[in-house]
Amino acid sequence: MFFVSQFYEYLKSISNVASNVYNYIFTFLKTNLTKNVECNYIEILHQSDNFLIVNKPYDMVINSNNPSVKKSVQLIIREMFPNLVNPNLYHEFYFVHRLDYATSGVMCLALNKQSAQAASSAFEERTVRKYYLALVHGHIDKYSMVIDIPIGHDVRELNGNRKMCTKDDDFCEKARKSCTALLVLEKGYIDDRPVTKVLLYPKTGRRHQLRVHCAHIGHIIVGDYTYSGKTDTKPHRTFLHAFRLIIDNSIENLDVQTNDPFCSSIPENQWRPSTIVRLLDESAFSDIKDLAAGI
Repeated sequence: MFFVSQFYEYLKSISNVASNVYNYIFTFLKTNLTKNVECNYIEILHQSDNFLIVNKPYDMVINSNNPSVKKSVQLIIREMFPNLVNPNLYHEFYFVHRLDYATSGVMCLALNKQSAQAASSAFEERTVRKYYLALVHGHIDKYSMVIDIPIGHDVRELNGNRKMCTKDDDFCEKARKSCTALLVLEKGYIDDRPVTKVLLYPKTGRRHQLRVHCAHIGHIIVGDYTYSGKTDTKPHRTFLHAFRLIIDNSIENLDVQTNDPFCSSIPENQWRPSTIVRLLDESAFSDIKDLAAGI
């Protein structure tokens, strides 16, 4: 009887150890595999022999000369598509345009020299159409507006994060013509604070243009730490997203868009729309383009 009792305790101890080991391994794999998926995957919106169009995550650099940077669009695309890497390019791919670190959305990579030249020509000739979604603080009274004020460098930040400013700022230098069209889509609330969802169309392409122009009209983009005077720290991200990109070019005409990342159905957005001003449909894209054409 003593032997049976001891044997039972032995089996019980083995079972407990096995259970603990299993739980440890399961937790480790779940944590690290999930982390790996989050850090090393980018949604592909379009792929051909000439172009790769991705949905860039927010808070991610496109590429970097700093070897300590371990997460970038370049590094993730290299891991996903090692066969597309061009060893003759320092950053391995033709990035024909850029998005800010904080901005998510449609971004185009050219896969050969000819398509890179074709896309770059479209940008230089200003025939590319870019549409952005944003959530901005406050309720905008107008249905639409044009923001036409030059943007330059804030001389106080030249050795820092290269903050930009509008021409009417006392510390602005080398201001260049900058034009943005804005269309109101929805009004609602985040944490009981009034917020407006807008469609933005930049006619020009200055650094931080949309963020600076929204701040200029008194409706700072939600979560924009830099242009809120470093006060808007609660939101999990800057609510600016490159929603649609149209590049008509001699190699392959492109028209690509993403899903709307600022839906009320996504809990972390905490976005509660109360009024739909207009639908985000083809007429909205047409109207904002016409609005910008009049600038």
